[in-house]
Amino acid sequence: MTSHLWSVVTVTYNSADALRQCWDGAKPYEWIVVDNNSSDDSVEVAEKLGARVIRLPENVGFSKANNVAVRQVTTEYVLFANPDLEVGPDGLDVLRAHLEVHGGLAAPQLLSSAGTLQPNGRGFPYATAKLGNRKIWPLSRMHSSYRLIADPGEAIWVAWVMGAAVAARTADFMRIGGWNERFFLYYEDHELGLRAWRHGEPVALIGDVRWTHHWARATNSFRWSKAHTFEIESARTFYGMFPEFVVGMPPAPRRHPRAAALIGSPVRSSHIPAGA
Repeated sequence: MTSHLWSVVTVTYNSADALRQCWDGAKPYEWIVVDNNSSDDSVEVAEKLGARVIRLPENVGFSKANNVAVRQVTTEYVLFANPDLEVGPDGLDVLRAHLEVHGGLAAPQLLSSAGTLQPNGRGFPYATAKLGNRKIWPLSRMHSSYRLIADPGEAIWVAWVMGAAVAARTADFMRIGGWNERFFLYYEDHELGLRAWRHGEPVALIGDVRWTHHWARATNSFRWSKAHTFEIESARTFYGMFPEFVVGMPPAPRRHPRAAALIGSPVRSSHIPAGA
């Protein structure tokens, strides 16, 4: 039994360089690393940096690996953090304060390696918004509000947050069912956020917590890779589950009324009204 309030779960796959860059420092939390059968020295680096490592015999994907870890978490709070994320321990208290009032899922405002804002909060994931996010005009202009950020002193409700950094009370996270293992990689964070809203657990982006995320999306290149295959397969699964975000029938706000009423609006200090 750990004496910490938080467990931080990190899934690795050939992530040794990212671990060396981002995880060298004091850790006032339990750090659990689940390694997806890396061929580099991710396991050895993680152990040297203080992690409790769970070695998997094969690459089972992001969602399943996270679930392997969270089933072993005994702390009150859990943070899922990518290996290329710099976690500022002071921010955990801010996230905890939000979760104590509102529950649900919460994420820090992420910054790029250069210190610029990463819009890790998002609105409804319409297929056209996803294309617009790849700067395909005029969809990029039509869905300009899809990418959401939170300024210092601000917290906003969002449909979902990028899986690079997601925090919750452990009991709440387990109650909504954990990560969906139908997704090997990509779109699992979209589905998690929408499922949280359906379970009465709102999703927020917290502007007073600003962590650096050294992110280089594997599918930004036009050269085809296994990552592109994973993304297409996950997109097919996701839009099969949520056809309202493809054709708009039934309209998404009708299926997700609570999220639709609050996305993009500021988080108030008190509990949000039931059924909002």
